[in-house]
Amino acid sequence: MFSYMLMTGSCCNVAKTVEVNNGLTATFNCEYSQNHIYYSKIIFKEKKDSIDEMINTTQRKNVRFSLNDKKDQRLMTVVISPLTPNDGGVYLCGVSINKYSYSYSIINTVHLHIKHKVSMSVVSGSSGGRLMIKCEHPQYKTKPKYICKESDGCSERKNPGVQGEWMENGDVSLYDDTRAGVLMVFFRELKAADAGTYRCGVNVSDYTESFTELQLSIRHDPKSVTESVYLGGEVNITCQIPEEHEVHFCKEDDNHICQTISSSKVREMSGSSERNEERVVTVSISNVSVRDAGVYWCGAETRDTYLTFISLNTKIQLNLIMPPVVRHEGESAEIICSYDSIYKSKPKSLCKGKCSTRDRNPLSETVREEKETKTGRLTLNDDITAGVFTGTITGLTAEDAGKYWCAVTLETELNYLYTHLIVIMNEELNLTKYEGDDVSIQCKHHDEDQKSFCKAHEASMCVKDGVSLETIRDDRFSFSDEASTGVFTVNITDLREEDSGIYWCGAHIITKVHLNVSKDKDRHFSMIIIISVCVILLLIGGFTLTVCKLRHKRRGRLSPSDKRKRKNNTIVSYTVC
Repeated sequence: MFSYMLMTGSCCNVAKTVEVNNGLTATFNCEYSQNHIYYSKIIFKEKKDSIDEMINTTQRKNVRFSLNDKKDQRLMTVVISPLTPNDGGVYLCGVSINKYSYSYSIINTVHLHIKHKVSMSVVSGSSGGRLMIKCEHPQYKTKPKYICKESDGCSERKNPGVQGEWMENGDVSLYDDTRAGVLMVFFRELKAADAGTYRCGVNVSDYTESFTELQLSIRHDPKSVTESVYLGGEVNITCQIPEEHEVHFCKEDDNHICQTISSSKVREMSGSSERNEERVVTVSISNVSVRDAGVYWCGAETRDTYLTFISLNTKIQLNLIMPPVVRHEGESAEIICSYDSIYKSKPKSLCKGKCSTRDRNPLSETVREEKETKTGRLTLNDDITAGVFTGTITGLTAEDAGKYWCAVTLETELNYLYTHLIVIMNEELNLTKYEGDDVSIQCKHHDEDQKSFCKAHEASMCVKDGVSLETIRDDRFSFSDEASTGVFTVNITDLREEDSGIYWCGAHIITKVHLNVSKDKDRHFSMIIIISVCVILLLIGGFTLTVCKLRHKRRGRLSPSDKRKRKNNTIVSYTVC
C-alpha cells in the first residue's frame, strides 16, 4: 500500500457536480495549468477512511475507468462506464509534483452522483383537485426520501424533514412512512403550473439515489358538489370514476390532507357512461353527526410497481342542517350549534350568511374558550362540556330573518352547520273570496332568498333548506317578482273552496295569510237575502206612506165641531203618523 501526499493546487481547484443515471457512462473534465502539461495525471476517490487511486496517465485504462490527457486543451478527461451505484462519490483530479515521493497537487474536485431510475409512470390530475402520490422504497425504509421537479432541474428537493408525521412544504404535504418504506406526497390544490416531470426518490447514500420518474399532466375538468343533510339523517353521495380504476373516497382533515374513510360506507351502483368508460359510485353515510360535516373527495386510484397515485377530481361539501327556528316578530330566538369535541378549544362563530374572516355580516359573533360574548342583541355562549354553543337574538325584526351558519376557526372559517331563522310578522292578512274569483297576495323576501308560498298549519312545516315542502303544481297559481321592492306577488285565479286555509307567504320573513273561499251558491243565497230584505223594507215604507196619506185626506173632510174635538188630539195623531 502506498502513502500519498496530497496538496491543494493554487490554479484551478474548483468543485464540480456531475449527475448520471445508473448503467450509463459518466464523463467529466479536469482543467490544469500550463505548468502541469508534462506532469503525470492521476484520479483519486475519497473513501470513508482512505483515499484510493483509481487510474493515472501511465495506466490510461483500468477496467471501467479511462483517463485521456489532452495537452493541447490542458484537460484531463475521465470516463467511467458502465456506472454502478457504488461509483458515486468524490473524485480528486491531481497532477504529480514528485513522482518519487508520491506527492500530488489536487487541481479539481468532482462530486459524482449516481441516479438509479427504477421505473417511470404517467400521472394525471384535475386543476383545482387533489393528488396523492405514494412512492414505495421497501428496501430503504429509514433512508431520507424526497420529491423534486426534474423539468426544473430538481433545484428544490422537498422532503418531510421528520418521520411519521405530515409536514407542509410549499404547496404539498409529505409523510415519510418508515414502517412501510413509503413516501406520501399530497398536492393540496393542483394548478396548471404543477404539470411536468418529477422524481420521487430516496437517498441511498450521499452520492447515490434511487427514484421513480413520473410525468404529471393536468386536466381542466374540476367537479364540485354540495350536499345538505339534517343531523341524524342519511345522505348518498355519487361520483364517476374510470371503469378500470379503483374508487377512492376520503374526507379532508384540518390540515387539508384527505384520508380514506371506512370502506364499509362505500356502495357501488350499477350503471356506466354511454361509452362504457366510467362507472357510478355511491357512498352512503347514515346517522349523520357533526363529525361527518366537511369536505370530501372522490377519485380514482391506480397502482404501479413502485408507485400508487390517487387523483381526486370531485369535491363534495357536506353541510349539516338544523331544523328551522321559527319565532314571531319581537320575540327572542336561540340558535344551538353542536360541534365535535376536537374543536372544543377552537374559537366558534355564529353568522348570518357564511362566516368569513374577510367579510363579516354585522349580525355575527365569535366566542373563544368557555365564556360569553355579547354584541348588541346577539349573545354567544359556549358550553364545552355539552359540546354546543348557543346564539341568542333578542327583539327579533324582519332584518334578523335569514340563513345562519355555525363555524369553527381553523386556518380559515370552517362553516359546517346551518339553520333558517324564520320571523313571522305580527300583522296577518285575512282574505274572503268566492269560488271563481281571482286574488293577488304580496309577500316579502330578500333578493337572495328562494320565494315560498306554502299551505300548512305551522310555518316550520314549510321550510326545508329554504324551499317550500308543498311545491304547488297548479296552473292557477303564478308568481310575479318585483325584486327592487323586496316583494313578490302570488296570483291565484279561479278560486275554489278547497283553496281555503292558512298560507305562509315569503321566504325567511313570513306573513300568515287566512284565505276563506265560499261557494257561489252561498253568494247567491246572500244576495237573495239582501234583495228580500230590501224589498220588504220598501213594501213597509210604501204601506206606511199610503196610510199616512189616507189619514191626511180624512182630516180635510171633518166638520168644524169635529175639527175642534180633533184639535185636542192633534199631537197624538201626528205622533202616530
